[in-house]
Amino acid sequence: MIEAILKSVTHFSLKDLIDILLVSILIYQFIVLIRGTRAYQMAVGLSIIAIFFFISKIFNFISLYWILKNIAPYFFIAIIVLYQAEIRKFLANIGARSVFRPFQPKTTRKDIEEIVSAVEYLSTYRIGGLIAIEKEISLKSYSERGVEIDAKIERELIASIFSSKSALHDGAIIIRNGRLDSAGCLLPLPPIHPYSSEIRTKTRHLAGIGLSAETDSAVIVVSEETGTISLAIGGVLEKDLRKETLEARLLEYLKIK
Repeated sequence: MIEAILKSVTHFSLKDLIDILLVSILIYQFIVLIRGTRAYQMAVGLSIIAIFFFISKIFNFISLYWILKNIAPYFFIAIIVLYQAEIRKFLANIGARSVFRPFQPKTTRKDIEEIVSAVEYLSTYRIGGLIAIEKEISLKSYSERGVEIDAKIERELIASIFSSKSALHDGAIIIRNGRLDSAGCLLPLPPIHPYSSEIRTKTRHLAGIGLSAETDSAVIVVSEETGTISLAIGGVLEKDLRKETLEARLLEYLKIK
């Protein structure tokens, strides 16, 4: 084995270096994607099993090696099943960063100010609200599930949509390309989440968690019961935010200057 390692080192080329760098980048991006999620814990478990496999091979643990060798082919199927959401998001991230993606207008600081002002109004009067802001991964498929608005982002318009008398108040507003793209949209719920029973009964909060876990969008949730403001990013929900904190988090995450 040592001879094989020495042989590999002596024949190391620029192509091998590029190969290692590309694999390292892919692994790093995947770890960043699943960090802090249940998938990260499963990845650690699979890594431990892989370590046991190599140990059994090196030290010739016949029984352990035989078992792990025979179940190894099924790990690929297990990975696809367990990580299907993360794989979709990973591929969507790659597509979102493609140089061939056409230029589209982005959300501006003024847009964020209008959104935060509307959220403050909803919070003050305890009006439930759900607002998804697109980052790089397109929300078009979710936007098409609602009613097309295609309007300028304004505080009054957002507040009126979430009014209890509005036919669209139960769904989500989606902000795309610097426009209020659609309203009354249905968002995906997370299959599994670690939140308390208090959150499990709140569909808006779960929808915010679900969409932010599948995409890189920022989702604002206003509670109808308490008026509290929450922000979901990367499948993680930040609760009880103040107006100033919300605005700062959005500007930072969406990289708006």
